[in-house]
Amino acid sequence: MMKNYKKIAIQLVAVGLASTILTGCGTKGKDSSSQTSSKVPLPSTSSSPVINAVSPTFGNLDTKKQGWGQGVQFDEQNIPISCTTFQEKYGKYNAVFVKQNCENQIFLTFDEGYENGYTSKILDVLKEKQVPAVFFVTYDYASKNPDLIQRMIDEGHIVGNHSYSHPSMPEISVEKQQEEITKLHDYIKQEFSYTMTLFRPPKGEFSEQSLAVAKELGYETVFWSFAYSDWNVDKQPDPSEALKKTVDRAHNGAVYLLHAVSKTNTEILGNMIDQLQQEGYSFQPMAE
Repeated sequence: MMKNYKKIAIQLVAVGLASTILTGCGTKGKDSSSQTSSKVPLPSTSSSPVINAVSPTFGNLDTKKQGWGQGVQFDEQNIPISCTTFQEKYGKYNAVFVKQNCENQIFLTFDEGYENGYTSKILDVLKEKQVPAVFFVTYDYASKNPDLIQRMIDEGHIVGNHSYSHPSMPEISVEKQQEEITKLHDYIKQEFSYTMTLFRPPKGEFSEQSLAVAKELGYETVFWSFAYSDWNVDKQPDPSEALKKTVDRAHNGAVYLLHAVSKTNTEILGNMIDQLQQEGYSFQPMAE
């Protein structure tokens, strides 16, 4: 999957030819800004691809910033309508808003902007329940919490790329977008011998162009079809209300976004998994 990552120049495949959407399941199946510590090794950039010029094809793509949210309108299967619409529009760029053809399957993801003392407890629950998850990390998080990153890998979870320094991707140049992905990619590869393939754009902000950049680097861009207000550590949701919401909003191919800084999420995670499994859902890995 990472062959394109080694190319010297980005050459985007014409949109009209990129019609295959890689989001199906088959037959079965408060972010802090990066503060680099002098004690932490900086990632090598020697293996990173270099964009010598912006492809005319990239230049023709829409650069308008969009902020993703799943909305409050749902179809008869409880899937947010906007997820289906955006999946159809942007799936050609390997963007995932909801996993298609995934009956009774849920995909669990966590965003890791900074460590609030709950990730190890979350990992404990996932291990007990034998449930896989994706943890999207920044350089700041990974460099400060190497033991947690290693544990995620060792216990079979996916470590995803949440960018090097957490900028709004559509607000920076193509070259900077590429750098934000490849610098963290190289660091994780260098320090943990692990190759990342999933990207979540900071703040959920993207453009058609930024999705194309991530795709050309060999990444799927993973959004979500369920999220709620769980990120404010000073205003945590009531656990019983949060549990009800996470269960009631379940749907086929749901991609759950939870923030690992949340005390409430940590408290309800085990019960949430149990209740969803009792309703016939299974938790699947985002990628093989």
